[in-house]
Amino acid sequence: MKRYAYYQSCINESMTKEVDRSIELWQHDLDIEMVKMHESACCGGSNLDYVSPKHFALVNGRNIAIAEKQGLDLVVSCNTCLMTIRSAKKKLDESADLRNEVNEILRKEGLEYRGTSQVRHLLWVLIDDVGLDVIRKKVKNPLSKMRIAPFYGCHILRPSTVLGKDNPLEPTSLDLLLNALGGKSIPYEHKNRCCGFHTLLVAEEESLNVAAEALQEAMEAKADCIVTPCPLCHTVLDGYQGKALKQNGLKGSIPVLHLSEVVGLALGYSERQLGVKRHIVTV
Repeated sequence: MKRYAYYQSCINESMTKEVDRSIELWQHDLDIEMVKMHESACCGGSNLDYVSPKHFALVNGRNIAIAEKQGLDLVVSCNTCLMTIRSAKKKLDESADLRNEVNEILRKEGLEYRGTSQVRHLLWVLIDDVGLDVIRKKVKNPLSKMRIAPFYGCHILRPSTVLGKDNPLEPTSLDLLLNALGGKSIPYEHKNRCCGFHTLLVAEEESLNVAAEALQEAMEAKADCIVTPCPLCHTVLDGYQGKALKQNGLKGSIPVLHLSEVVGLALGYSERQLGVKRHIVTV
C-alpha cells in the first residue's frame, strides 16, 4: 500500500467536508493511504506571497517539512493549495539563502526543509501511481450512462512553470480518469477556464459571469454533470450556481461533483456514503 502525507485544506475542513469523507471511503480499495497532516497550517491561498514572501516560504516550507519528516510525498485535493505549496517549494529549491532562513526557524520545531518530498494533486496520484488500468479493473459501477463535463480549474494548470503536468491549453488528465471510470467526458471550451472564485469577494458580478459561461456551455452540451478536482471551483459552480444563472438570465441547473465523489460512485459507494447530499444543486 502506497502512503502519502495528505494536506487537509481549509475549504475541505469547513465547506466541502464531503471531499475528505469520500477519499477515506475508497482509498484502501486502490491500495493507497492518505495520512492526514494534523499539524499543517493554511497555505495562505494565492494571497500570502503578495503580503509577506518570507512568511509564505516559511509556512509552506514547514508544511512540506512535516511530510518529509514522515518520508512521504505531500498530496492535496485542492488546486489552489497545489499551486501555492508548489510555488513555495520552487522558491525554496532555487534559493539557498531562503532555505537557510526558513530552516533556522523550523529547527525550533525539530523540522528541516530538504526538498525531498514532491507536492502532488490527488488526480496525479490516481493516474501516475494507481494507474488507469488498475482503476478500470476496480470499477464496480461504471459511469457509462453519464456525459460528464470536466472542469479542471486554473491552479492545477497554470502557471505551467510551477505545475507542468498538463498542457494548460489542452489538458487531458481528468478526461482520462473519467473515461477509466466508465464515463464519457465531453469536449467544451470552458473546461480549462477560470471559475471566478478568487474574485468573488471583490467583484462578485464579474466572478459569477465567468461561472455562468462555464455552466451554460456544459448545459448546452447536454452534460449530465460537471466534475472538478478543485473544491474552490465546486464552491462557485455549485454553491453560487443559482445566483450566477439568474444574473445572466439563464434557466436550468446542472449537478457539480467532486473528483473524489465520482471515483467513489464508480467504486460502488452510495451517494449517501459519499456525502453528495451536502451539495446545493441536487445530484
